[in-house]
Amino acid sequence: MFALFDDAGKFLAGRVMSEAESSMQIELDSGKRVKVKSANVLLKFDKPSPAELMAEGLRLAQEIDLDLAWEFAPEQEFGFAELARDYFDAQCGVTHQAAALFRLFEAPHYFRRAGKGQFKKAPEDIVKAALLGIERKRQQALQIEAWADELAAGRCPAPIQDQIYKVLFKPDKNGPEYKAVVEATKRAHKAPLDLLKDAGAISSAYQFHWKRFLFENFPKGVGFPALQAPAIKDELPLAAVQAFSIDDSATTEIDDALSVQGLGSGTVVFGVHIAAPGLAIAPDSPVDKVARERLSTVYMPGWKITMLPDEVVQAYTLIEGRDCPAVSLYVTMDEATLEIKGSETRLERVPIAANLRHDKLDGIITEASLSGEAPSGYAFAPELAFAFRLARHLKAQREVVRGKPETFNRPDYNFRLDNSGEPSGSEPVSIVTRQRGTALDLIVAEAMILANSTWGGWLNELGLPGIYRSQASLAPGIKVRMGTKALPHAGMGVAQYTWATSPLRRYVDMVNQWQIIACARHGRTAALAAPFKPKDAQLFSIISGFDAAYSAYNGFQSAIERYWTLRYLAQQGITELTASVMKEGLVRADELPLVFKALGCDSLPRGTHVRVRITGCDEMTLDVHASLIERLDADVPVAEASADEGEDDEGSTVSGPLTLAIDLNDSDTVANPEAPTPTTSP
Repeated sequence: MFALFDDAGKFLAGRVMSEAESSMQIELDSGKRVKVKSANVLLKFDKPSPAELMAEGLRLAQEIDLDLAWEFAPEQEFGFAELARDYFDAQCGVTHQAAALFRLFEAPHYFRRAGKGQFKKAPEDIVKAALLGIERKRQQALQIEAWADELAAGRCPAPIQDQIYKVLFKPDKNGPEYKAVVEATKRAHKAPLDLLKDAGAISSAYQFHWKRFLFENFPKGVGFPALQAPAIKDELPLAAVQAFSIDDSATTEIDDALSVQGLGSGTVVFGVHIAAPGLAIAPDSPVDKVARERLSTVYMPGWKITMLPDEVVQAYTLIEGRDCPAVSLYVTMDEATLEIKGSETRLERVPIAANLRHDKLDGIITEASLSGEAPSGYAFAPELAFAFRLARHLKAQREVVRGKPETFNRPDYNFRLDNSGEPSGSEPVSIVTRQRGTALDLIVAEAMILANSTWGGWLNELGLPGIYRSQASLAPGIKVRMGTKALPHAGMGVAQYTWATSPLRRYVDMVNQWQIIACARHGRTAALAAPFKPKDAQLFSIISGFDAAYSAYNGFQSAIERYWTLRYLAQQGITELTASVMKEGLVRADELPLVFKALGCDSLPRGTHVRVRITGCDEMTLDVHASLIERLDADVPVAEASADEGEDDEGSTVSGPLTLAIDLNDSDTVANPEAPTPTTSP
């Protein structure tokens, strides 16, 4: 005797070897013996053989018209044998019964399973809806097939073109566009990016990087809603200073300015004046919601996406010739020893006498001129000379706490594009070297560190939370972290450090400014009036969001600067570079912001000076292919290989692999935390 049984939704048949009350021992054609519950046995038969029953039953099942079977089926529950007798004939044998079972089982949209061999026909509306769904799937499968054919042939269908970045980076893996790309890559034996490039879906490497960034970070676009800059309602006193700012010529968000009073009197008051949008913009106001969504200005060569609309920025920026609302820190010190005697924070209007531009003055205002070793026929010469002396003094103090000096042996690079609007990616580009730690850089850096550290300590003293940056030590792997507690920053060499000096460009700075304003207005009772209280969950949410956004923005800036560096190589026809070996075959170009792997450099000690040949660049993946030509120096001992040993390679533009969502297996700058970014932006 033979039996047909259900094995977890799969039908099998074999010879019955033994039978008990609730189970059977059945031998399959393969010789394997299985124990089957009697409840799972659907048919017992003497002939034909199990193999013949299965083969003939499956063949006959495909001949059963489901619409006709559904019409024949009774309204109440029924067994498969009953349907077989109604559909075929009253005397139908086990083969036809098995055929009915197989057909019913594979058509759940017509017949619902109701137990052992039992079924119930689905309502008519359910059947119609299911058939429509099946037809849609069939049509979609045909569409996927057609799109895959087009892609493999080197043409990109419009629906895939319209969703190219979604398909590559945030795909709906059940979507037809994604499935078509996957299928086409298998047929063409190409990586997804190569396939889409060859099909014309990606014609511009620059637009690829730019649109990908917008897709991931600004899916609603970069435009602002209609907003007006709120007016500052406070009656602010006019400060008795003539302040000056130091920025790049392209900077429009002028956050900070400096002043010096009392030179020659023995007691000097050094002023740090910060633009005060926090006096007008309230938490949860329309302008605040925009700033909180963006969290920071995004910089790139020749362009930027500001955190705030330009009309809002211009209402609060510290532009020359205007009395600008500011949060001012006045630090009183001994003119001779530079010993700090006290500090005071004021909310006031500050006369901005000048916006100095360091890119025009770096060659004029030098260490020699500020130290009296060269002529100093420029505006604010005495004030700048004092500020430079103070900056060196503050830096030396921090280095004592830090435990080692700060060294800046790598330059910054400014990118300048010949463009008047949003770049297209083909503009001529120039890359200008600017040494880190210049005199003007040092003045601004130390002034901002002084302000951020002082205000961070003041917030903590008055019991208000703020957003701090801290670093437990300078040991390798100990990173800078953001939190709400005033903890030491080993990299800076200060007891605590906030970001509060760029409220037009960074959202955390505006949050901290609100807290500082509360302290300036209310003193010891500031905790009652401050917008953020201790352990406020909103602060942690802001920190989390800012960390993610700031990392994404910096990553994009690094990538797009690398793109322009590769464009520069092509435009200048540069095929050879001198460089220094870093590690594992990586080299850093001497005169360009470029880190890449060079064949032949893997075994060379760190710091070895080499000449390499550029053999190819891929502006889409940002890869550089290069090989060693020659060594330019003698052997360099590993222990003395580089002044950068142990330092963070922050700012280097190392290209990682381009990460796609399709996996087919075929393929805190200590130098100047407030200085303009290396990218020159409008």
